[in-house]
Amino acid sequence: MSKIALVTGGGSGIGLNAAKALAERGFTVIITGRHLAKLEQALAEFPVGRAVARQLDVTSPASVDALFADIQATFGRLDVLFNNAGTNAKDLPIDQLPVEEWLAVINTNLTGVYLCTRAAVGLMKQQTPMGGRIINNGSISAQSPRPNSAPYTASKHAVTGLTKSTALDGRAFNIACGQIDIGNASTDMGNLALAGRMQANGDIAEEPVIPVERIGEAVAYMAGLQLDTNVLTMTIMASAMPLVGRG
Repeated sequence: MSKIALVTGGGSGIGLNAAKALAERGFTVIITGRHLAKLEQALAEFPVGRAVARQLDVTSPASVDALFADIQATFGRLDVLFNNAGTNAKDLPIDQLPVEEWLAVINTNLTGVYLCTRAAVGLMKQQTPMGGRIINNGSISAQSPRPNSAPYTASKHAVTGLTKSTALDGRAFNIACGQIDIGNASTDMGNLALAGRMQANGDIAEEPVIPVERIGEAVAYMAGLQLDTNVLTMTIMASAMPLVGRG
């Protein structure tokens, strides 16, 4: 019987590539997002029967609870959760950033991770055999900010704290939790680096980008470990990306 993996934000980009890599390694993958039609189109990229699509709003407790009730009823368990769904705000000085944009980023990037983690832990504690793995998409912004990125940076720094707390509290229940901090990858967001991103000194500089498929491979590696082993934090980026020495 194949293991079950859930990928939030699984219809495109990092989420879709991670889901495909998991499916290649034998997982049955549940891809989720707000737009079911987009998810159903993505299913064509998977081997028959290896993936299913479910609509999910990670900011809605009711939507998250309904999804996990469906997972328990349909599959009986969950082995891996990849908390990938996320959003960003415009690059604006903090005094010019609308409160609504701050809340939208925090509700998706942090509260969404909390809600899905909460539900996953509840299921993983009940199932037999007990346990599972949670992987959070942290981003390099969990380590070092870009200029004018307060909501995104704050949300990702907070995810690091949630990752470590979940890793600690999950020990008694054979639940491992780790985080992958991703640099510029070839997605709609990551490719912005090719046109130039603002650096700490105010200059605009082109930054290197890596194929998004390498991110999927890294997530699948983390997911495939035995539960007695955990990658607490992985940083994956272009070798020449200006993270070390940023500023």
